[in-house]
Parts: sequence; C-alpha cells; structure tokens
Amino acid sequence: MIHHGSCHCGAVKFTVEAPPEITVSKCNCSICSQTGFLHLIVKAGEFTLLQGKDNLTLYSFNSHTARHLFCKTCGVKSFYVPRSHPNGYSVNINCLNRKRFTKIIIEDFDGQNWEDNINQLI
Repeated sequence: MIHHGSCHCGAVKFTVEAPPEITVSKCNCSICSQTGFLHLIVKAGEFTLLQGKDNLTLYSFNSHTARHLFCKTCGVKSFYVPRSHPNGYSVNINCLNRKRFTKIIIEDFDGQNWEDNINQLI
C-alpha cells in the first residue's frame, strides 16, 4: 500500500510503501526525543521522493553515518537515512497521511544506549 507524506510546508513530498498495520519505534536518543520522531523503517525501494530534493539540508553528528535531512523552508525532518539501516530510510509517521493506516503500534526503543539495543531494530 502506498502512503503519502510531506514536511509541514509541503515543499518536500514523498511516498512510502507499507502495510496498513505497522509498528513504529519511539526512540529516546537526544535528537529523536527532542523532535518527537516516530520511526517507520523502510527499504530504499519502498521510499520515493516526489519533490523537494533541492529543498533538503543535511545534518550529521557523532559517527556521521546517519544522514538527517531537513526541509530548508519549515525545518521539519520528515525522513532520514538512519545509522541502523544505511541502505534504507526512517520515515516520521507524524509526517504521513494516516488515513489508510488501520493500526499503528508504537514501541519504545532505548536509543540512549544505542549500541546495546540496536539488534532489536535490525
């Protein structure tokens, strides 16, 4: 099933392929807890950027493996390339149109102790 998403201002638009019933992760690491990001991990082939590539800006820190992408206009991070899945995307469920989802389960992830817990996500 195809789900549509965007940043707040709509300059960045994308789709993700995911079933109507999903499980997302709520991470307590420094960046996720401050931004309220809820992770839906998808493979690269399940994500399509429709518009706004030139309106994205990159932020990285620590290992510089994750590629945090923000809209230059509104500042929203709708998706990024996570350290845990460098060949895929983590999409913020808060940036997706939820009309076609029938069930969303939110599971806590201890990202403050990422190295000890990453095997839960892989």
